[in-house]
Amino acid sequence: MNQAIDYKSIWKVSYPIILSGVAQNIVNVTDTAFLGRYGIVELGAAGNAGIFYLVLMMIGFGFTIGCQIIIGRRNGEGNLREIGELFNAGLFFLLPISLLLFAFVKLFTPQILSTVVASENILQASIDYLSIRSYGIFFAFFNFLFIAFYTGTTNTKVLTKATFIQAGVNVVLDYLLIFGKLGLPEMGIKGAALASVISEIVALLYFAYFTLVRTNYKKYNLFQELTFSWKKQLHILKTAAPIMLQNFMALCTWLSFFMIIEQTGEFNLGVSHIVRSIYMVVMIPLFGFSSAASTLVSNIMGENRIEEVPLLIKRIVIMSILATAAFLPMLLIFPSEVTSIYTDDADLIEGAIKILPVICGAMLFFSIAFITFSSVTGTGKTLVTLSIEFISISIYLSFAYFFALILDLSLVAVWSSEFIYFSFMGLLSILYLKFGNWKNSVI
Repeated sequence: MNQAIDYKSIWKVSYPIILSGVAQNIVNVTDTAFLGRYGIVELGAAGNAGIFYLVLMMIGFGFTIGCQIIIGRRNGEGNLREIGELFNAGLFFLLPISLLLFAFVKLFTPQILSTVVASENILQASIDYLSIRSYGIFFAFFNFLFIAFYTGTTNTKVLTKATFIQAGVNVVLDYLLIFGKLGLPEMGIKGAALASVISEIVALLYFAYFTLVRTNYKKYNLFQELTFSWKKQLHILKTAAPIMLQNFMALCTWLSFFMIIEQTGEFNLGVSHIVRSIYMVVMIPLFGFSSAASTLVSNIMGENRIEEVPLLIKRIVIMSILATAAFLPMLLIFPSEVTSIYTDDADLIEGAIKILPVICGAMLFFSIAFITFSSVTGTGKTLVTLSIEFISISIYLSFAYFFALILDLSLVAVWSSEFIYFSFMGLLSILYLKFGNWKNSVI
C-alpha cells in the first residue's frame, strides 16, 4: 500500500514522535530545574557533561538512523523480512560499540575534560556525573534501535508510550535522588545521572515487551536468524557511517559552543544551559517533523514515487513552521514566567530573558533548514549531508569563537551565531534538493 503524503498522513507519522519529544523534554526541563535550584555549578556541569555524553551516544544513534533510512526504503518496497535482518545486524554492531564507549568514558573522561574545562568545580562535578551516566550507554543504544524500527515502518505510536514511561520514571527519581527525599540519600548531580540510567532501563524493558507480545515480529523476521554478517554490516555502514560522523560533529559543535561560553565564566554557562533547555522545548515539533521527513522521503522513494518528494518536503516545512511559531509568543510575552521554571536566581533569569528573542528568530530559520536537511538524509545521500554539516559547523563555530573570545561581545551576540549555522544548512540543503543527483539514490 502506498504511503500517503497529505497533511493528515504526515501528522499521523509525526505526532507520536512529537509527543515522544515532549516526554524527553520533560526530563530535560526537570533536570535543569532541579539542578538549577540545587546549585549553579551542578547546573553547568550536568549541562556540559550531558552534552559530552550525547556526543558519544551519536555513534550509536547515527548507526540506527542509517538503519531507519534503509528500513524505511524496504518498508516502501514491501520487503519486510529484510527489515528484521537489518534490525538483527544492528544488535551485533551496537553491543561491542557500547562496551568500547563505556570503557572509553571510564578511562579517558577526566583527562579529556581537564583540558577544556576552566573551572575546577565544574570539572569535578562533570566527572561525578559521567561516572554514573556512562552505564546508560548500553540501554540507550538498544532503545535507539527499537526507535529506528518503529519509525522506519511508520508505526510510531509505540514511541509515545515508551518515552512517557521513561520520562515519568526519570522525573520522579530525579526529585528523590537529587534532593534525598523519602529516605533516599541526597546525591545531587549523581542522583540526576542515576535517575537517567534507571529510566533508560525501564524504557528498554517496555520496548522489548511491546515487540515480543504486541508486535508481529516474525513478519519482520525480528530476532530470527541471529547470525553475524559482514556483508549486512557494511551495507548499513555505507549509509550510516556519514550520519554517525555528522551527528558526532553536530554534538561536538554543541559541546564546543558551551565550552567557549564556559571560558567566559560560570554565570554565562549557567544562563546558557537554561536557554538550551528552553531551546530544546521549542524544538520539539521540529524534531518530530524532521524524523517524519527522512522516513517518509525514504518510504515514497522505495515506492518509486520520486516526483512527489518536493511536494512532501514543502508540506512538512509548512507544518513545521506553523507548529514552531505556536511556541514563540509564549517566550516573548511571558519570558520571566518561562525562565523562572528553571531557577529562582534573579540574575540568571534576567540573563536568560535577554537571549530568548534570539532563539525565537533562529527557530524560524531552523524550521526550514532542518526539514530540508533531514529530507536529504532520507534520500540516502548521507555523504552530502555530512558535507553540508561540516561546512555549516565550521562557519558557525568560527563566528561563535570570534564573537565570544576575540571581540568579547555580549552573550546575546554569541548566541546570534545560531542564525549563521541555520542559514548555511538550509541554503545548501535546498540547493542540493533542487540541483543535486539524489533522485537515482540506491540504498
